[in-house]
Amino acid sequence: MKKSVHVVGAIIENDHDEILCALRGPEMTLPNYWEFPGGKIETGESRNEALKREIREELKCTIEVFCHVEDTTYEYEKVIVRLETFMCKIISGTPSVTEHAELKWVSRKELNTLNWAPADIPAIEKLLSN
Repeated sequence: MKKSVHVVGAIIENDHDEILCALRGPEMTLPNYWEFPGGKIETGESRNEALKREIREELKCTIEVFCHVEDTTYEYEKVIVRLETFMCKIISGTPSVTEHAELKWVSRKELNTLNWAPADIPAIEKLLSN
């Protein structure tokens, strides 16, 4: 039986309608795919708490969490991932690379030019349709 993980992703938008995209490094699972930054929900954490903690750890930023965007379950080769994404805004700090290979700001209409991890695609489609 495959392991299931419940993760949260931050769709961080800046004042120029650009969204922060994170490239998974070659040593990570799902290498070289783009994703929304975030991570696993720890026991006893709310989704908002997990997202704020993960962004503090990964990007060295403080965020405000807004509306829920998408809830997707995707079965990868070794794991089943349930990804919940939320619109977010940075309230302090500048995103810095700690775990990912690269971070970049991409305009909403150009999001589909990146090679996204499959679990992130439904959220991309929703963003492109708004």
